Formats: sequence, structure tokens, C-alpha cells
Amino acid sequence: MNSTPDYTALRAQTMGSGNDDEAVTVNTRKTAKVYKDTKRSQKPGALIDKVLARYSGEFTMLRELLQNAADASANKVTIRLKTLPSTKTPLPASTSDLLKHTVLHHTLKTLIVTNDGQPFGNNDWARLKRIAEGNPDESKIGAFGVGFYSVFSECEEPFISSGSSAMCFFWKGNSLFTRRLQLQASESSHETSFVLDYRNTTTPIPSFLPLCQFLANALTFVGLKTIELWLDDWRLIRLNKITAPNLTLKLPKELQMKTQESLMEILSVSNEAAQIQAETLRIVDWKRIVPSDTSPKGAQPTSSLRAFFSRITKPSDGATKEEEVLQAAIAEDLMGEIKATVFLHIHTAVVRTTINPTFSQELERATKKAPPKNTSIAILTSSFDENMASKENDIFSSVLPSKSGRVFIGFPTLQTTGLNAHIHAPALIPTVEREAIDLNARWVRTWNMEMLRAAGVVCRIAWSGEMETMKDKLSRVTSNAGRTKIAMDDIKVVIPAAIHAMNQFTFRESTPFQQVGNLVESAFWTCHKGASIDILSSRGVLPSEKVRTATDDLSFVEGIPVVPEQLMDKAKGFVEKLVEFGLVGPVSEIDVKQELETKALNADQLLEFLRYLSSHQSDAKSLLNVAIASIEEGPSGSGKIISLRDIKYWVNPSRISPEMPLPNDTIPFRFSKSLSKDQLNSFGWEDLQMVPWVKWLVENRAQLASEHNITQSLVFASTVLATISKQWDGLSSSSKTTIVDLLSPLTVIPTTRGLRKPTEAYQASVKKIFDDLPIVTLNSVKEKVLAAFGVRKTIELNLIFDRLMATSEKGGEAKGPDGKWSHVDLIKYLTSVYGDIPSEDIKRLKNTPLCPAESESISGERYRVSDLFEPSDVLRSLGLRLMQWPTLYRSTTPEGRFLSSQLGLRAFPTKPELISTISTATLQGDVALRDRALRYLLQFHHTNGYSQYNNAACSTPYLPLDCGDLKATRTPQQCFTNESAAIMGFDILRKDLRSEAKEKLGVQHDPEMKECIDKLVKNPPTSRHHARKVFEYFACRLAELGAYVELLGRSKFIPVFPKSQNANVDKSEKSRHIEPRLCFLGDGGKYVDIFEYVDYGQEANSFLLRCGSKHEPSTTEIAQLLIREPARIFGVLQVERYLELLRTLAESFSVLKKDRTLAQEMKNAPFLLAYSELSSGSTGADDVDTIKTYQLANARKIVVVDDLIAYNLFKSSLICAPMEDLLEDFYISLGAPVLHEIVEERYSIGKPTVTEDQRATKLQNLVYERVTLFLHEYPREAIKHNAKWLSQNLKVVSVSSITLRRSLKGHNKSHSESRSAALSQDQTGWTLCVTVGNYEVFEVSQALIGLLLIRPKPQHGMMLEMFLGTNLLKLRARGYNVERILRQKAVEARVAEEARKQQLLQEQQDLKEREAAWKESQAQSVANTQNPVSMPGLFPNSPDHKSLGNSVGTGGDDQVIRKPRGFLHDIGKRFGFEHGRRPDVSNLGGGNTSGGSNGIFDSDSPPPYSIDDKNKSPAPETATAPHRLQQNLVNAVESSRAYNSTSLVSQPTVNEVKETATYCDAKPSHNLKFVAESSSGVKMFFANDTEDQSFLAANGSALNAFSSILLDCAHVFNLGKHAVHIFYDNNGSTIAFNKSKALFCNYRYFENLHLPLVQQGVKADALVYWFVVLCHELAHNLVKDHSADHSYYTESFVIQYFGKMASTISAMHGEVRPVLPADPLLEGE
Repeated sequence: MNSTPDYTALRAQTMGSGNDDEAVTVNTRKTAKVYKDTKRSQKPGALIDKVLARYSGEFTMLRELLQNAADASANKVTIRLKTLPSTKTPLPASTSDLLKHTVLHHTLKTLIVTNDGQPFGNNDWARLKRIAEGNPDESKIGAFGVGFYSVFSECEEPFISSGSSAMCFFWKGNSLFTRRLQLQASESSHETSFVLDYRNTTTPIPSFLPLCQFLANALTFVGLKTIELWLDDWRLIRLNKITAPNLTLKLPKELQMKTQESLMEILSVSNEAAQIQAETLRIVDWKRIVPSDTSPKGAQPTSSLRAFFSRITKPSDGATKEEEVLQAAIAEDLMGEIKATVFLHIHTAVVRTTINPTFSQELERATKKAPPKNTSIAILTSSFDENMASKENDIFSSVLPSKSGRVFIGFPTLQTTGLNAHIHAPALIPTVEREAIDLNARWVRTWNMEMLRAAGVVCRIAWSGEMETMKDKLSRVTSNAGRTKIAMDDIKVVIPAAIHAMNQFTFRESTPFQQVGNLVESAFWTCHKGASIDILSSRGVLPSEKVRTATDDLSFVEGIPVVPEQLMDKAKGFVEKLVEFGLVGPVSEIDVKQELETKALNADQLLEFLRYLSSHQSDAKSLLNVAIASIEEGPSGSGKIISLRDIKYWVNPSRISPEMPLPNDTIPFRFSKSLSKDQLNSFGWEDLQMVPWVKWLVENRAQLASEHNITQSLVFASTVLATISKQWDGLSSSSKTTIVDLLSPLTVIPTTRGLRKPTEAYQASVKKIFDDLPIVTLNSVKEKVLAAFGVRKTIELNLIFDRLMATSEKGGEAKGPDGKWSHVDLIKYLTSVYGDIPSEDIKRLKNTPLCPAESESISGERYRVSDLFEPSDVLRSLGLRLMQWPTLYRSTTPEGRFLSSQLGLRAFPTKPELISTISTATLQGDVALRDRALRYLLQFHHTNGYSQYNNAACSTPYLPLDCGDLKATRTPQQCFTNESAAIMGFDILRKDLRSEAKEKLGVQHDPEMKECIDKLVKNPPTSRHHARKVFEYFACRLAELGAYVELLGRSKFIPVFPKSQNANVDKSEKSRHIEPRLCFLGDGGKYVDIFEYVDYGQEANSFLLRCGSKHEPSTTEIAQLLIREPARIFGVLQVERYLELLRTLAESFSVLKKDRTLAQEMKNAPFLLAYSELSSGSTGADDVDTIKTYQLANARKIVVVDDLIAYNLFKSSLICAPMEDLLEDFYISLGAPVLHEIVEERYSIGKPTVTEDQRATKLQNLVYERVTLFLHEYPREAIKHNAKWLSQNLKVVSVSSITLRRSLKGHNKSHSESRSAALSQDQTGWTLCVTVGNYEVFEVSQALIGLLLIRPKPQHGMMLEMFLGTNLLKLRARGYNVERILRQKAVEARVAEEARKQQLLQEQQDLKEREAAWKESQAQSVANTQNPVSMPGLFPNSPDHKSLGNSVGTGGDDQVIRKPRGFLHDIGKRFGFEHGRRPDVSNLGGGNTSGGSNGIFDSDSPPPYSIDDKNKSPAPETATAPHRLQQNLVNAVESSRAYNSTSLVSQPTVNEVKETATYCDAKPSHNLKFVAESSSGVKMFFANDTEDQSFLAANGSALNAFSSILLDCAHVFNLGKHAVHIFYDNNGSTIAFNKSKALFCNYRYFENLHLPLVQQGVKADALVYWFVVLCHELAHNLVKDHSADHSYYTESFVIQYFGKMASTISAMHGEVRPVLPADPLLEGE
């Protein structure tokens, strides 16, 4: 029994101490990081709940308390569970049942956890009072400072005692407070205790087995040594960890110790063996069944998933009977003690971290502590031996990683490692609940990934340690066995351990985050600096690159290290990874080859090797080259070495008996009999044939045993010959010949007189003649075989001569005159037995002189038959030696065939013999014999096979030439058949022989081209005739020139004669020779004076062309000549032709400049033609004559003229390029400057003027508009700035004056002049300045052209001038595309229309304001309404004035309706508004016309003036308000609209105006159609009888001018251009009319009245005239008829808008001219 302090009293003492209460606070910064949904003002109570919500795992509270103990360096931790007795079930009577009763019926009261670590210090007590105040010690695991608060999951007010202090926690409302007590010395303790009273007293006692498993697992990596678990006074389990001293491992040099991002580096690794011993009561394994009435009445089970001991283990429904028996046995002895031990293998690595300051700061912000500079990583595994030695116990089931290891951060997390090893990395940063690894936060993720990679490296080091252990064990095994090499039996000892290790490090999927396992696995496999890993093989532990996987039986090469078959089966996952990463591959040809090179195969291995080759035929050749076998043969077992490299054959038993001796290059039959023919052939071996076998028997007969010697053993020779005879018919003729050649010289034929050579043996048929000869005794050998070997069927010639001829001499019948046979008789005999005569006898007969010659029969001299010819007349005529034959000789008889085919009687002479005969006859002068021999040679060329003779090898001259010398002969190589070759000095064959010369005599048609060229080069022709013939000859052989063209091209063989010499003269010519490349063909043309030209006729010229001559020189050649001799060429060609030459170069300069050397020479050479202009010397002011001189200069000294004005000013100081675009571009490309670059222009610009702003704006818009048209025709690369750029960067202003000063750089010359336009640049962009008054459009163009084009020319400025000065319609008529500009003008018109409408709205607003002011003034003058006074400015004849006049008693129409006077009166007269008068329009066309502008109205016209209004009794009138009048005018303008129809037809009408009879209101008819729009957008209508196109073409500019006048007038009224129209008719008096409020003006009146002045620039009169016309027509928008009201409104329009009209005229002409008189109202005064 262990006694414990009275913590209840100690708690009461602390609470009653009266010390200050301290509130638990929150580190809000870190809390916000950990719990992002927690506000900074979070109370501790709510925060603790959030903390507990994150701790969802089992045994969380104990895990945190154990970790705190480990951080305090404790060795022992004691956990005590205090219980409460049951209130329902009494205690048992027996003490032995008390433990069981406690477990079943008691509930938990208090949990006390005590450790012997360092007591709390002040900092520890302070941190304990702050939530999320982590331990800043980097060596400690805690990071967030919230782990301790897991105790609140089961305890409400924990109590802590440590050292000399105690602290209790208590609640005030929702706030947590602490009170601390300083203990007396007697109460102090070196231990630290956590006393936790359970909040719920109904908490049952937990299941002991999971709890004990947790404690055993927790002890694995933490620094604790002992953990005890007590239930009241029973010690349930005691876990004790014992470790052996560390063994520092040597780090493998081949491994990379740094991680991927170099944040971690392994410094050292130590290996530690540990064991955990467990002493437990049997009750721990007891699976109890809790009674249903255990819980107190009314108690509810806790629903919290975080309840520490809320899970009770119940037996499964399917428990087996064995389990029931086991549990029953445990229940009988619950107090029994069980001991168990588990052995562990721990590799601990010291890891150094290297991170930059930024990374460190970010990590410290996340964890509240600086990252450690050094940390550790431990890998827990168990070796095979340790695993077997461990005693099995359920408590240690999770300690050993049998299925999948866990990641430990002090304690196990939920994260698996993916391999059978635990990984402990205290520096890993977990999630808050410490059950997973944080892979989300940026900096933390990087840190954790590097830690996991480091863990992978440590796993690899651990693997290397396992392999070293196996290597040492194998070394001991082989050493004990007295061997140096490892055998397969040795490997079997360590295979179980290897399987265990491989399965241990086989990576599988890790959970819950697969990335964790992937990182560890990746580092494990890739940390090697190469691509290797040590593994167990059939030859021990070796690097993987030396180990192979074997799928076949490779017992014949047992030295190749292969993965053992057991590993392939039982560690399949690891082996698959090795193959997947390319670390291990299958056995290759090279591996087998290397093994075969080191040892010889025995018989069994040889059989296996051949079977292996049969399935690996592609490797067979190279493997056979190195394989050697050592096999035992014979009873003695003597060894025989077989080099498979030398094996060529295999034995076919159907051909050669396997019992026969075989060559060394034949595989023994016992090794080949199990293989098929195709398999054997695939090795490159062949079926042993008779020839090599017989050859081997013959060549090695001396080395063979006597019984196998074919020349010594009759039996063996008979067997061999029988074997040959059996296969004879299947042998090829060459094989037969070879066998015969091999055996013929040897004594291999068994005969009656022993073994004899074939030629010494006779077949049985000879026995009839001479029985004492050696007769063959073979019966199984075919006769034809014997005959083939040379066994004689006939008797030898000598023998015949010796025996038969001797018999004849002794008394036999004589066959000849002298008792001997004649040569004829002998030949007949030989012919009869020819088939049986041996070849040797035939050779002897050939070499024996047998026959006499015809001409030498008397002398008796005999010759070999082969030295004689057949006796015939043809051969006899050639003087040849013929065989003597007494009768007529026929070659077709048997004797003739025998003589020719066997003895060599010649039927015709050879060609060399004929040649010798011809040559000898020629030398001797025997022409007849020579000709007969030549005819014979040609006649029998094919018959006698003379075509096979090599004529080129003939060295005897025998062919006659075509010359007078009969003895002149040449060989076939020394003469030719082409007569033309004689011009080159070659011999020509006689003419009658030429037809067949090449085919039969070998005479070529022409000599070799090389010989001809050598002669041509060494002796070139010197006369025109000779040259022509020579060149014509070569022209016939152009196809043969080939490789000689280059040689001819640089050889001087073309004769050139002085140009002044008469071409017809040949003898006195003096010539020089030049190369073909330097002369040209033809008459020369324009280059004849500077290049050499020849003409030898069309055929000869074709040869010269092939040699490199040309008809004309290339531009490159011209350029080179000009560079070399510019002065000479210029002197010859003069100006025009020299310029033509330069134009040729200019056109080809794009090609010439690719030759950089030539281009540079052209830039520097003074070959360019330039001119300068000098004054003629006349002093007359009008004299413009100049003298133009030409000279040659280089490009830098010549100026390209692009400014004619500057040129005219400084031309006396300039050397100028010809003014041609082609030459100018050429000169510039060679470096010639442009004139504007060397002329400096300085402008002096006056002050800007305000009065010309409108004029400048118009010019600016014109420039924007026309530049687009101007640039349209230019390519993009020629444009410097486009129209868009110009609109953004150019403005036009008017200035008072512009002066231009030009200076020529490098010369003291300058010139000043006044200009009307200039271009200037400032920071805002470019400004075009124009002077006041008229400006020159050409000068504007000159100023702008340099801004538009990169290289402007003088004509470009003129072109731009044309675009600026011509209207759009004319440009369109000239073919320019102006539609875009017209569309743009339409857009601008719409914008202007919107502005106009805005202005009208503004006027309406002003009218309303004026109306309000007027009403106010009227209210003040109510008292004066009885005596109204006329409104100042009121028209006398206005309706308002009439009413006012009547009211004052001035009645009468003549007083009410008064004529307008003054200026308007004159206007009325001109318009026909006066009584009965019309304007004089006699010059406008015939017909009676009515006055003025008669409007044409329809339903939408303003209501006409009615006479009924006059008869109404007038009401009292007041003065008309001015704003009302102005409102009427504005309404009239606004109501104007466009006429949208394309035709206008109206009938004439006449209305009686009863108001007055002074005129009639006549409306003439109109029949118009829409034709076009002006350039400013005004619609134009023409009479139907008008020729539209011709009229437009003739009057386009005038119509545009009229349109401009009308729009200027419309602008005064803010009247849109759509409301104004132009019409034209051939006759009629209508000046203008109003059709449905659309205003129409007659062009015919403008043309006759104003066009001449407008064309002169005087627009004022036209503007005033048409302004009044528009006033008149606008009044018709208010009044239909020409009444007094209409006159009133017309004058009102004039008065209202005349000021604006005057301003328009002033702006246009620079001053205001009085065009209208004073106010008409003042005229009557």
C-alpha cells in the first residue's frame, strides 16, 4: 500500500490562505492564431470549451499530463484512480472479491497524477495562469500552451502541488481564478501532483486494457522510465523501460544527409536497444460485464466524446468458446500477476536546422517559440530476433509497429507513417489538438515537410544498419565454415530477418494524410547520391546495382547475385519498389556473360545453359563466345574442355553416327539431343556435313587412335566410305569435289592388296584383263563413288604402252608400218575408252607430244595437240601450224571432239596471236597477209570470243592509220575514229575500219577529255580560224566536260584580237589569250567598250558558255570593274551610258550587298557619278541658265536632293546625286547624306493671334481629314507618322509672322525668307503655325511632309498640296476613296447637331427666366394698363403692334399694315414682297414668275393666316412680351426638319389673300429628285430633266461652295444641316421654298448672283443674302402665307440673329463690315 498526501486538506488550506486571487488570462494574439473564430475579448470559460472541442481524441488529459512530466525530466509517473463505493451494492465479505467488486460497482472520484520531475518554477506557475502561453523552451514539445486545460474536460477545479507551492483553480461565474499557497517545509515535496476531482461522480471505472496499451505506447519515446497505474490500493500495472548504451553509427558516405530544401541536416545517428517490462494483474485482461443497475438512479451517461473514461468494453456477441474459457480462467484469479517484455530497436538522429531569419521569425510567430537549432528524430523498429524474443502480450500490441507505425510528437498521433516503424519527431509542429501534423500553414508546412524528409533519411540509415548487421552475421557464418565466399545455404540463415526488414520498410498508404508517407518514402529512396541501396542477394548483402532479379533457372551461373526467391515471394512490396525505382533489374546478357567468363560449366550446368539459350536466342551469340565447359568422358572420367566459342556443328544421327569420332568444334550428341534443330541453329551452329567431318578425319588422323585412323584401319576406312556413299547423292558437286580432293592422295581404298590410293586401285571390271592388280574389296560403296575418287576402270597408259605395245613388237599383229600404232590409231583408241580414262592420264596426254604438223611431217617432229590448229583452209591462209590428219578432218566426229575438248586441239588462234601476225606482216610489208588477218579478226570477233580480250592492255601497234604511210600503225589507245580530233593533233584510224572499230578493235571515238584539255591549255589557238575549229570540236563534247569546267574557266586559251583589226584578216593577227570568265560572247552591245567580247560562231560559243563565258556581265562583275577602273569606264561610256550602268547596279544592290566585302568597297570607292551646277556667268536677274558638270566621287561626298528649295539656294556648293528615285536610294544605301540632313533650318515665329482661331481650326480639321487620303497609297514602312498620331500630336495656330533661315552645314552659307507656314515642336507635341491672312497651301504641305514620311520627296509635297486644296467630290471623281471621310463628317454632323440641340435647350431655359422677369415687371406696371405704351422695338406692322394701334384709335389698314422700309424694304423689293413687283430675274430663265420665295405647305405646316381673325372684335391688348417673340423664333428654328423623300412633286396653286390685294400668293410647281450629298452633307435635289452626272462633274466645286455658304448661315440659327437643302431647276423664279418645314434654296440664283465673288474669296454678300432668305423661309414655319404677320416674323429673325451673322463675317474676313443699316424701328424717327 502506498500512502498519499491529504490533498483535500491541502486544497482547503490553499483556499483559506487569504492570498490574492489571480484571474486566468488569455494570450489573445496566439489564441487568434490557434482559434481563428475566437474574439480577442473571449472569456476563459468559453475559450476552454473551444480548447476541449479541439481535443477529440481518447486519453487526451493523461497524454498532456505525461508530456508535462517528460518536459520536467521526470523518470517515474504514478497514476492513481480513487473510487467511490456503490450506494446500492454492499461490499463483499471476502477480501479476495473486493477488487472485482470495486471494478464492477464503484465509480471514479479523483484522478491523481504524480511525477518526480523538476518542481514548478515561478515562470511555470505564471504560464499556468495564462491560456495559450506556450513554453518558449525550444527543446520542449508544447507550442500552444493549451494542453493543461484539457483537465477541464473531467475536472471543474483542478489542484496542483509542486515543490514548496500549491495552486488551486476555482470559478467565479464564467471567470476562472487561481490562488497560490506557499507550503511549509513539512508539506513540501520533490514531486509534482495534479489532483483532479471528477465533475461527474457517476463516471464508471474504465476498461483497463486500452488504458494500459496507451500507457505502454506512451512510454516508447518519452523520457520517462516508469509508469504505474493504481486503482485505490491495487497496482494494476507497472511499466519499466530499460535502455542499453547508445551505439553511434557511422553515417554512410553515399547518402545525402541534407534534405531537399537544405533546412535539415543529419549530424549523427545512434542505435539504442531498449526493452519495456510489464507487470500486470490479470484483471487488466478481464473483459467484465457491467451490471445494468450499477449507475445511480437518475444518473445519465455522459454524452461527451471527450470523456476520459466513458467507454466501457463489452464482450462481442460472437465471442468464441475459447475466449469464454479464457475469460473464466482470468475471473478465477483476478489478482494473479503477469509479466511480459517487448524488445525495441531505436535509431535516434541528431538533426541540425539551418533556416534564414525570415523563416525563423514566421515560425516563431506560429509556434510562440524559436525553432530549435538542433533537434532529434527517432525511428522505432524491431529486428527479427528482437521480435521473436518479445513475449506476446495484448498490452504491447501497439508498441511494436506490426502493421503500420505512427508518428509520435512525444506521444502517438493519429497519423500513420505508412511503414512498420514508429517515427518520433518532437520538433514536428502538430495541429492544436496534437493528433495530426500541420500541413496547411505556409511556413509550418515547409518545416514539417523537411522534418518528414529528414525522417525518411533516418529510415534509410536504419535500413543500412540492418543490412550491416546481416553482413556481419554472414561474415561470421562463412568464417566459421572456413570459406571466403557466401553460399546459398548461408543466405538461408538470414532470409527470415531480411524478409522482416523488407516488410518493415515497405511503404503503404499513410492516413489520414497520405502526403506524410509520401514525403518519408521519397526521402528514403532518393537520399542516396547515386541510385543504389544495399539489399540481401544470393551472394550476400550487396549494392542494388550489383543485384538482379531472376525469373529463370540460372543454376549454371550461380555466381550472379540475385534476389532470393523467398524475398521475391514474401517481401514482394519492397522488391516491386526496387524494380519501380530502377534500383534492381533482371539478369541481363552482360551479367550472364561476366559470370561465364569466371568459371567453367560442368555437364549438368552445360545442359541448363543450353536450355537457357534456347529461350534467350537474342543473347546466344555473345554468351557462347565466353562459355567454357569441363566435362568427364570415358570410364576413367578424364576431363574434356569444350569452348563453346569454337563450336560450329551439331551431329545429325541420321547422317553421321554419334559413335563416330567427331571434330572438336562439334557439340557432343548428349548435349544436343534434347534440343530441336531450330534451337541449335539459333546458336549459330550448323548440322555437321560430310565435308568438314571427312576433312577433320583426314587432317587429324595422326592424333586419332589407330582404330580411328582412316589410312590404317581397313574396318574404319570401310565404315567411313560406306557413310560417304550413303550420303553421296545428297551432296553438292562442290562437296563431292572437296571429299574427293581430301581422300584421293591417301591410302583409304581397301583392296585385295591392302589400303591403296584411289588412283592405284582398280574396279572389279579390270580383273578380267589383269588379275594381279589391286582390286577394290568394298561391297557397300557405290561404283560411282569409287569412280569419283579415281578408282580406275581403265589401265594406265604406261602400262598399255609397256605391255600391249611390247606384245605387238614381239610377234603380235602390227598396227603400223613400223609395227607401232600411229598417232591416228592412238587417238581413236583413246576416244573409245575416254569415259574411263583418269584425269591424270588426260593431263599426261595433253603434255605429251603426240602429233606431227602438216608442213613438218617429213622431219618427224611431233607437237602437243594443244600447240596445233585444226586443219582448215581459213587457218591455213593465215600461215598457222596445223595438225597433220591424213583424211578430211571434221570436228564433229568422236575423234574431233576428243581432240578439241580433252587434248586441246585449237580451232582458231587467240587475238594476241592474230595481232602478232598483223604486226609482223606490216613490218615485213606483207600487206595481203595483214589485211587477211584483219578481216579474220573482224569476221570472227564474236564467234571466236575475241570480244573478251582487253584491248586496253594491247601494247603492240597493229592498226593502220588514215595517212600515206603504210607502215604507220598504232595501238587501239593511240588512235581514234573522229576525224575532228585531228585538229588537236591526234592519230585517226583508217577509214574502212572505223565502222566496227570501237566494238571489235577497242578504238575510241574521241581521246580522253583530259588529254584534249591539256593540249588546249598548253598550246592555245592563235588564229580565229584555228580557234573556231578547236572550240567547235569541244562544243561537240560538252557533256564530257564535267569536272574540267573549273580548270577551263581559269585557263587562258581564248585568243582576243585588237578591236581595230579587220576580222577577215587572219595571217597577221596578233592576239592575247584570256580566261573564259573574263570575256563575253556576242557583239558586245552597250558593254563592248569596257569588256572583252568574242564571237566564234554559235557552236563554238556554246563551248565557251560552258567554260564560264557569258553573253553579258553580271552586276557583281560590273561593280567590281567600276570599283577598279571608274575613271576609264566613265571616259569610255560618258554620262548617259555610265548612268545606265549605275542603274543596273542600283536595281541589283539588294543582291550585291550580301557580299559584305564588295559592299564595303562600293561605299569607299569613288565610282558614283554626281553633278554640280555652276552659274553661266550672266548677271541678268532673270537668267537661270546654269552649267552642269559631272564628276566621280564616293558616296560620302555626294548629296541626295530631297529639298529643291534648299538645293536652289546652295547648289553651287553641292555635289548631287542624279534626281532619280532608283539612283537616290542606291546612293543613300552606300552612305550618301540627304540634303535636308546637312541643311539646318531655323524658324523665327511671331506671336499667336486670336482673331484667326477659327481659321486655324478649319485648317487643322482639314489636315486631319486629308492626311488619311494622302497616306493611303504609301506602304507602311515609308510612313513616319499616321493620321491617328497626327490628330493626337499636331495642332494648328495662327501667328503674326514666320521667318525661315537656312544654313548649309560645313559651309559658310545661309539664306533667310518669309514663310506662311512652319512646323515647331515643344513638350506638348507639334504645332503647325500659319500666318495671318492667306497662307500658301504648298508651304503647309512642305511643313507637314517631313512629319508624315520617312523619306519625303519634292513631289510628295506637291501631292499633299493637291489633297489639301481639292474638295472631296473632286477627289472622289479622280478615283480617291473619300467615303470614310464622308462618314466621319456624318459623325461630326451628328455631334454638332447634339450641340445645337443643347444650345436650343439652353435658349429655352433663358426664355423661361426672361418670362418670369417680364411677368414681375408687368405686375409692377398694372396701374398703366389703361394707357398702354408701345413696346420698344416693336415692329410697326406686327400683329401685336396692330392690336396696340387699334386700341389707341389709329384705325385703318394702312396704319396697321405698313411697308417695311430701309434695308429690309430693299430686300422685300428684291424678293417681290412689294405690291405687284417682283425681283428682276430676267437673266434666270423665261416664264412668268411670282415673287419671292413661295412656300409649299402640307398638313404639318404652320396654320395659315386667316382673314377671319381680322373681323373679330379686338380685345384690349397689352405689349407683347419679348420672351414670347423670341420663343416663337426658337420654335420656328427647332421645327425645321430634313426632307427624307427622294423626290419632290407639287402642283401649282394660287390662294386669294383677302387681307390685302397688293399681291397674289402664287406657288409654282416642282418636280425634283434626290441626286447626291455635298461634301459637307447637304442634300441636293435636281429637276428631272437635268443630266445629273454631267452637271455634278461640271459644278461640283460650286455646289460645295454653295453648301458651305448655307451651312455658315444655318450655324447662325443653330439650325441643323439636315434641315437645309439645295435644289436646281433649269427655269422658274423660285429662290427658295419651305416644304414641310424643310428649307430648299435654289443653286441657280447662287450661281448667277454670288458664285464669281465667292470663288474670289469674297463671301460677305452671299452670306447676307442667303441669311435673309433663310430668315424668310424660317418665318414660314410660323406663318403660312405672305401676310403682314409673315413680314413681321421675317424682320424679327433678321434683328434677332443679325449680330451672330456679323460675327461670322468678321471672323471670316478679319474685320466687321457694316452690311445692315441701323435698327429699322429707328428709321421712321
